[in-house]
Amino acid sequence: MTAAPTSGDADRTARSAVAEAARRRTFAVISHPDAGKSTLTEALALHARVIGQAGAVHGKAGRRGTVSDWMDMEKARGISITSAALQFEYRDAVINLLDTPGHADFSEDTYRVLTAVDAAVMLVDAAKGLETQTMKLFAVCKHRGIPIITVINKWDRPGKDALELMDEISERTGLTPTPLTWPVGIAGDFRGVLDRRDGTFRRFTRTAGGATIAPEELLTAAEATAREGDVWRQAEEEAELLEATGAEHDQESFLGGVTTPVLFASAISNFGVGALLDTLVDLAPPPAGRPDADGAVRGLDEPFSAFVFKVQSGMDAAHRDRLAYIRICSGVFERGMVVTHAGTGRPFATKYAQHVFGRERESVDVAYPGDVVGLVNASALGVGDSLYTDRSVSYPALTTFAPEHFAVVRSRDTAKHKQFRKGIEQLDSEGVVQVLRSERRGDGSPVLAVVGPMQFEVATHRMEHEFNAPVALDRLPYSIAMRTDEASLPLIASSGGVEVVQRTTGELLALFPDKWALRMLQQRHPRVTLEPLVAAQLA
Repeated sequence: MTAAPTSGDADRTARSAVAEAARRRTFAVISHPDAGKSTLTEALALHARVIGQAGAVHGKAGRRGTVSDWMDMEKARGISITSAALQFEYRDAVINLLDTPGHADFSEDTYRVLTAVDAAVMLVDAAKGLETQTMKLFAVCKHRGIPIITVINKWDRPGKDALELMDEISERTGLTPTPLTWPVGIAGDFRGVLDRRDGTFRRFTRTAGGATIAPEELLTAAEATAREGDVWRQAEEEAELLEATGAEHDQESFLGGVTTPVLFASAISNFGVGALLDTLVDLAPPPAGRPDADGAVRGLDEPFSAFVFKVQSGMDAAHRDRLAYIRICSGVFERGMVVTHAGTGRPFATKYAQHVFGRERESVDVAYPGDVVGLVNASALGVGDSLYTDRSVSYPALTTFAPEHFAVVRSRDTAKHKQFRKGIEQLDSEGVVQVLRSERRGDGSPVLAVVGPMQFEVATHRMEHEFNAPVALDRLPYSIAMRTDEASLPLIASSGGVEVVQRTTGELLALFPDKWALRMLQQRHPRVTLEPLVAAQLA
């Protein structure tokens, strides 16, 4: 018989949680599509000796497909659709790295991931600068108070002037860039970086295809002058100009969202990746106590608590399992422990817990605040759910974006109704699509609502290949969804071109073809309840 835990055991557990949390650095890699996020993820893993060889999706012959991109559609298109998680140790720290989709159609998944991190690495394409999706993600981080480290990527290719990029970051984001490194050589002629902290030159050497760690040679300023001549002198002059304008790193300003440290790199060549790892360990904040739904902070040393920020199925084709990603907020997680589901009050056994990176998995026995753990066969868990032991806690609900595209989905094989229903329910619970019910259409033809049309492609692909239930989609002419209530239904129903549907949560939505139809109804019936959902533009 196992002895009951004593107060001394609880004290030791609390101290362990606080000490281990201090070692954690949990961050997301975010940016515009094709800026190199997945490539950077693998380059970081390579530098931490987690993998032996890195490879971009469309790399040279013999290089592997990107480990974090595991869906067939991801490999075919060379983009990230789902988020990936990876944990590894570097120096004396434990790194929790979350790679996210860059495509705007999957911004809702990216937003959920950002609820689970303490910092963000924003990747900026040296040639394209701050693109549309990059700006949205900057705004998300600012809204959530997430400190940002900026990496100017692809400096090995022709691009903008470095000082011009600093001006662009300052003017468009409101953040003051404080470069930690400065490129030696213009974009397209990347020879290395000037380390502004000590004035040394870190000279890079290319490797075959960039598949292995690029050797770095550390030179003094005098040695750099002798080796690089005018190119080094130009870098020194620009660094002096930065110093004159006060572009110096201040930790308090960084954590307060006033400044953003900047590094120059080429992820595909593995240039500057080691400096990013060091910067994350030295500057990125460790986990801190998190506010619950009522605003009260649950300290790191309190009993275990976590929230679900992502649900994913179909990752293991042999088992068809369902994985719930949790971010641990307090206490110590131990595999096999029984936790309480805050929404239902029911117990949940954590028999199977894993770290997950793409399709690769590793069992987790113990985890601490800041860690991301995948709970297997978690059919009872949904996005936004809170878990705890001992003292109850509910963390704030996760934002659901306002859908802008709608389609009726029908099974193409009436004999597979059970598979169809199961697949639709699964995609809804994961947040791949929002499933809406309409009395007009019946349960057999639900409405799928998405932020971006590529989500329809993912849904139809998974329905056919994962659930063996091919579907047909009929696009609907709506572009705006507004929250409404029962009392408003008769007035809404009297307006042509508007449809009322119901979310699986019971919430009622009115669908409009355009803003003019919405305004007309509001003018005719000013007292009707029509409340906006959180739009993607919030992000």
